Amino acid sequence: MTNEEIIRIATAQSAKDIGCEADDFFKEENVVVVFKLGQDAKKYYMLPIGCNFISYGNNVVAAATKQCLKVVNDYVNKFEFYHCFETPNMRWLNERLEPLGMTVCFMAEYYLPDVKMLKELPCQYEMRVLEQADLEKLYLPQWSNAICSDRKECDVLGVGAYDGDKLVGLAGCSADAQEMWQIGVDVLPEYRRKGIASAITAKLALEIMKRDKVPFYCTAWSNIRSARNAVKSGFLPAWAEMTIKPIEKVNEMNG
Repeated sequence: MTNEEIIRIATAQSAKDIGCEADDFFKEENVVVVFKLGQDAKKYYMLPIGCNFISYGNNVVAAATKQCLKVVNDYVNKFEFYHCFETPNMRWLNERLEPLGMTVCFMAEYYLPDVKMLKELPCQYEMRVLEQADLEKLYLPQWSNAICSDRKECDVLGVGAYDGDKLVGLAGCSADAQEMWQIGVDVLPEYRRKGIASAITAKLALEIMKRDKVPFYCTAWSNIRSARNAVKSGFLPAWAEMTIKPIEKVNEMNG
């Protein structure tokens, strides 16, 4: 699988996620469409969604409900596409969304493997490939980034680092789309800064690609440790997303 094939698979999936065309992400001008969560969208998308902004670095493609369409269209035409994901411009957006009962909710950066960089990395601990059945006993708080107890059916593969019989690091992946599996990783605090995270992340990515799937990795912009792990493991930034949700749903998340 080449880097060109990987990006085409990713943009085709993003198009299914929000209801646009894959080629929209390669246009020079911004694109606004009516939001439609596709039948084959990534499994972690949860309605209601007022709008989702996606950029692969060429423009911004925004998919909005009819309620939010005018505000979103005005927004992407007012600011450079890469500034649509930044403050203070988001304040302009929120001021116009809040009367509609909407607000900015999620923001994240996504990474795809660079096949020229992705390779097995050294690890001083034994690494074991774990199948879905092997993960069943690992749904514990210390592994909550690698695997998710609420979505066990999506967790299909993992790589563990072992100090003897003790699991000290775990990278897991969820089959969030037909052709794309998302990687998450955890390392016990006392075992960090030893190269374990990058070694198990890279090995898991290679195992995913052996199965003809595209691995991807997600971080918040502020999670520098996770971003550094992505790059060290052979991943590069590929796209950014910002999601608009009802204010009441955001308040529920904040408790």
